[in-house]
This record gives sequence, C-alpha cells and structure tokens, in this order.
Amino acid sequence: MRAGLAAGGARRRAKWARYTDEQLLDLRLCDLKLPLRGTVLERRVAQVRRELEHRGLRFRPHFWLSDEWFTPDGVAGAAIPFYLAHPRLTRLEENQVLEAEGRTRKWCMQLLRHEVGHAICNAYRLNRRRDWRETFGKSSQPYPKSYVPKPYSRRFVIHLGYWYAQSHPTEDFAETFAVWLTPRLRWRQRFAGWPALRKLHYVDGLMKEIARKRPVAGGREVVHPLREIRTTLRTHYRRKRQRYVTDLPKVYDRDLQRLFDESGPPRRELAARFLQRMRPELRRLVARWTGAYRYTIDQVFRDMIRRCRELKLRVSRPEEETKLEMAILLSVHAVRYLNSGYHEVAL
Repeated sequence: MRAGLAAGGARRRAKWARYTDEQLLDLRLCDLKLPLRGTVLERRVAQVRRELEHRGLRFRPHFWLSDEWFTPDGVAGAAIPFYLAHPRLTRLEENQVLEAEGRTRKWCMQLLRHEVGHAICNAYRLNRRRDWRETFGKSSQPYPKSYVPKPYSRRFVIHLGYWYAQSHPTEDFAETFAVWLTPRLRWRQRFAGWPALRKLHYVDGLMKEIARKRPVAGGREVVHPLREIRTTLRTHYRRKRQRYVTDLPKVYDRDLQRLFDESGPPRRELAARFLQRMRPELRRLVARWTGAYRYTIDQVFRDMIRRCRELKLRVSRPEEETKLEMAILLSVHAVRYLNSGYHEVAL
C-alpha cells in the first residue's frame, strides 16, 4: 500500500505530467527528477531480487534510472529507462517510437532478468572462465553494429525478441541466464532436443557453484544516471528514431500492383486509405511475427502508402483477404530487412 501511495504522490508532484508532448520534448532528461523508489519499477526490482534469493544466489544487483536499458562493463548493476518510471512518460515513448520496451509487467521482468545476467557475469568475472568461453564464445570479440539473425537456429535460447542471443556471446549468456532464472519456466522441457539445452545445464551448474560466494568485482557504481543527462527529450528521441530507420532500397511497386488494382472503379476504396486504416493493427501483428521494431515497420508502411497514393491503386478484393495478404507482404519486407544485416543491436 505504501508503494502505491508513494507512486501516486510522485505523479501528483510532477508538473510536467500535465504537459503536452511538445512541452515535454523541450525538457532535459535531468529536469524530470524521477525517483525509482515508490514506483512500480521498485516492486519489479524487488521481485527479481527475490527470484535470485529463491535460487540460492547471494548476489544482489543494484539499479538506477537512465535513458536506456544497459549494464556497463564491470558493473554489478543495471540501468532502467526513465519512461518506465511514470505513465505519462511511457505514453510519450509510445508516441515517439511506437512502443515502450518493457511496458508490460512480463516484458519488464524479462528485460530485468536479462540485465541481471550481465550484472552477475560482471560481478563474478564469469566470462574469464575457460568453460564459459567454451560454452558461449569469447566476450572480448567486438560487438557488431548489426547482425543477421537465424530465426530457426536451435543453438540459442529464445527469450527476448529479435533472436537477441545470437548477437554476441555476452548476450547469449545473458539470455540463457534469464531463461534459467524465470520462475515456473520448465526449460528442460521447453528446450528439449535443442543444442541450447547444453548451455542451460551449464548455467544451472555454474550458478550452484557460485551461489553462496561473494562477488569478486563490480561495485555499486552508477553510470550515466538520469540526473546527469542534460540532453532534451526532443534530441533523445530524434537520435533514437534514427537508429530504427533502414536505408535499404524500397522496391514495393510490383508487390503492391499485384495486391491492389490500378484501374478499379472510383467507388472502390483507395489502397492508401485502406492501409492507413489498417496501419495500427498490421504494424502490431507484423512486429509480433517478425521481431522487427514497430518504428521500422512503420517506415516501410509509410512508403507503401505513399506509393499506393502515387500509383492511384484501389482495393479490389474483400477486406479480410486484402488485410491478410497485406500482413504477409509487410512481413516479407520486414524479414528482408532483418536478413539484410541491418538489424540494430541495442547495447
């Protein structure tokens, strides 16, 4: 009850909670003066610590607010993005980039467990062990700016979206650890027959080995905290959107002309208007199917709408049939983007 009251009090004290998006965007991140204490995030952090305790682990990571999810090298704690600390900022995030990573309780807990995987690796210097390197690879290899995921590979667990475990050995470990830590997840059955199961068994044995040991590194350092970030929200989101935009050539005309009609009667709905009407639903579905960012999908969608308008295409088939085929078409182009090697890695 106290946590709920505290969260409500924090919301009432924030003048900017009543600001429009345009007014909010002119604020610096440090001006938000957001606490972690007394928010729903505090309860979720407490939950992940209970999960560690339930597993018999002595390790307790620390958390702070920043501009993104990240765990700094050598630090036994993790940063949580500011927009999850207040519902007004969560709405702003969704308005700016069409999704708020970690918005739901399940999604947030998945991300917390992932970051704890990085933090415990730092705290016990696990990546320096020979058996760790033999299992996951060398953590010293450079992080790629992008990677080409293999959606059907069974050498990696599936936890977060975008086949994230495939991006780097360190992410492979963090994802494997997060699966292992998740309560009531029967990972032995879930990944039976997968080569990834060997990694899960390795993590299970490794955690039992270090369970009651003190961390050997990684103090309670706080890196890039929100209170020190003087960037405005407008600049922050401009930079963030740039990461999601693909520069791949847009070649949609042939596919759109197969789906829609160039010579339909005027009474038929314009394809551009139809796509605009279906845009939120199709964007959500394709993001779930393909793992591409909603903002990236929306850029493809926007170009398709523009070309439909320029080509003066009209809907020529029943709505449900057209919607299904459009979802398939959009998914094909999203997967083409993923397979291009332009898939961004969030560090």
